[in-house]
Amino acid sequence: MTIDRMRDQAPLTRGRQVRGGVQRIRLLVADDHAVLRQALRVLLESQPGLEVAGEATNGRDAVEAAERLNPDVVLMDMVMPGLNGIDATYQILKRSPGTRVLILTAYLEDERLLQALRAGASGYVVKNSDLEELVLAIQSVHRGNTYFSTSVSDEIAVNEVMLQAKQPEGRAGYDLLTNREREVLQLIAEGLSNQAIGEELVISVKTVEAHRAHIMTKLHAKNRTDLIRYALKRGLVGLESPDSESGAPDTSRRAG
Repeated sequence: MTIDRMRDQAPLTRGRQVRGGVQRIRLLVADDHAVLRQALRVLLESQPGLEVAGEATNGRDAVEAAERLNPDVVLMDMVMPGLNGIDATYQILKRSPGTRVLILTAYLEDERLLQALRAGASGYVVKNSDLEELVLAIQSVHRGNTYFSTSVSDEIAVNEVMLQAKQPEGRAGYDLLTNREREVLQLIAEGLSNQAIGEELVISVKTVEAHRAHIMTKLHAKNRTDLIRYALKRGLVGLESPDSESGAPDTSRRAG
C-alpha cells in the first residue's frame, strides 16, 4: 500500500462500529520498514473497531509478539530479515491457532500465493491496495473467511491455487528442512557468517555448521552459492539479484 495513497484516505465508516463494551479487532503489524509500520498503525487505529496491539520488525519478532499479545489478526509482510513472513506465519499458527494471518505484500505471483496458503494464511493483499480494501480484508479474515485483494483475483486463478494448496505435498527439498534449518538458510542467504548466525540464533558455531551441512544434503547443494541461489529462487530473501562475483545478495535492495 503506497504511503501517499494511505495518507490521502479519510477515516471509513463501513468498519464495525464499537458501542459500549464491543471488542475491537486487535492487530499485530509485521514489516521491516518503519515508515510503513508507523503509517499503518496511525491509519488503522483511525478506523472504527480496529486496534494495533503491537508491531514487529522481522519474522522472529512477529512469532514472539503473536504468542505474547495473542492478536486477532496479524498483518504479515512476506519478506523480512531473519525469518521470512511465510515461515513466520506457519510458526504463529502452530503456536497460536486462534490467530488469523493476512499477508500484506508487494508480490503478485502464483507461487507466492501458494506458499502463503500452505503456511495457513487467511488472506493475501497487495500493498498497492487502498485502505478501504485493507480494512475489509481484516474484517473478513477475522470473521473466519478468506480474502484476496482485487488485483490478486484479476491476475491469478485463485480457485486453482487454493485447490493446489489443499493437495498433499510430496516431502522434498525445502519441506524436509526443520524450522531452525530454514532460519539458518535464510541467514546464509542474507550474507551472515557462521559466527554471526550463531550470535543471531544464540547457538554455537559448531551447531550452525551442522545445520548448514544438513541443509546442503537435503537441498543437494554443493556450496554456499548454491544455497544463496536456492533461497533467492524460493523467495526467502527479497533481493533482485546476487552479487555477480561472490554470489552474495545485494542487501541494499529489498521488496516486501
